Amino acid sequence: MQEYDWQKELERNITSAEGLAASGLIAEREVEEYSAIIEKYPLNITRYYQKLIKKNDYNDPIFKMCVASPSELTMGGSVDVSGEAENTVEEGLQHKYNNTLLVLSTNVCAMYCRHCFRKRMVGLTEEETLSVTDRAVEYVKEHPEVDNILITGGDAFMNTNRVIETYLKGLCNVEHLKFIRFGTRLPVVLPQRIFGDKQLIEMLAKYRKQKTIYVVTQFNHPRELTAEAEAAINILREIGIHTLNQSVLLAGVNDNADTLVKLFNGLIGLGVSPYYLFQCRPIKGVKGYFTVPFSKGWPIVEETRARLSGVAKRFRFAMSHIKGKMEIIGMTQAGEMLLKQHQAKDEVNLNKIFMVPVNDNTYWLPDNIEYNIL
Repeated sequence: MQEYDWQKELERNITSAEGLAASGLIAEREVEEYSAIIEKYPLNITRYYQKLIKKNDYNDPIFKMCVASPSELTMGGSVDVSGEAENTVEEGLQHKYNNTLLVLSTNVCAMYCRHCFRKRMVGLTEEETLSVTDRAVEYVKEHPEVDNILITGGDAFMNTNRVIETYLKGLCNVEHLKFIRFGTRLPVVLPQRIFGDKQLIEMLAKYRKQKTIYVVTQFNHPRELTAEAEAAINILREIGIHTLNQSVLLAGVNDNADTLVKLFNGLIGLGVSPYYLFQCRPIKGVKGYFTVPFSKGWPIVEETRARLSGVAKRFRFAMSHIKGKMEIIGMTQAGEMLLKQHQAKDEVNLNKIFMVPVNDNTYWLPDNIEYNIL
């Protein structure tokens, strides 16, 4: 296996409006306008992902997911629609659901997705990250109800191998912990980090024998399913790592059944299980640009499922609401959306089925939603 210097490769990323113009992604006359956007919402595009973009097409789905847009400055939205701040028990640790701990291990990503719901995050140095790592392990040990952990960020695999191994070494010794998940988009935006890093693969293979490990990634468009992405997925499969996919329903990217069918079938072909399709969170810089109203999104999901095999149609259409993860399971003729409380912050609501009235402009549900429980 040829060793790959992924950290050096990141130094070649496009991070400025001038870089976008030099790469032919925007016109020189637009540099000043795009610089103002990037000052508020930073830009970061890997050279690998840049090659997937159709040039001279500002409506290209790949372009939209990685290149800044003037729409980011004109739309409304909230900073945090899912209640992450109120579920933070310590710096970097969120304990919203009883048996799950979520760790924001870093704010660093190989690429800054324009639909990201954590645009608010501030960075950490490696030493600061290691302090969070040690505390996360101790927190799990202190809470026997926690049987799984999601290490995310940012991007969990943007941590150094030293940091990743610190997590694995500590967590694999916790008996009541059943499995470990790493949230990463590197199979999509820099798959070479995975199939080109022998040390990372050997480390994952070692600890996989002690605990079940999942890689949770996010492919949103079939053009992201490249030969390089397949190589990354294949090497994870070879060492016994399960790969799951959480897509986001994005306007102008995958908000049609043709695209989603091709995406989900492609994922199944690679051995990746598509287990969530998320409603896009209407945060600042995203609302109105990427968000799809429920009234449009649900028919797209229904048509997609109808065209998929049983294996590919297992995904849940869901939203990460402040009250918990809600599965969207239908729409009535009266314009009410049928939901199930798939996960709940208040366990009294767990698995409850309820209806909420929506209209053509409903992209999200209010924090103080009143349950019309069936």
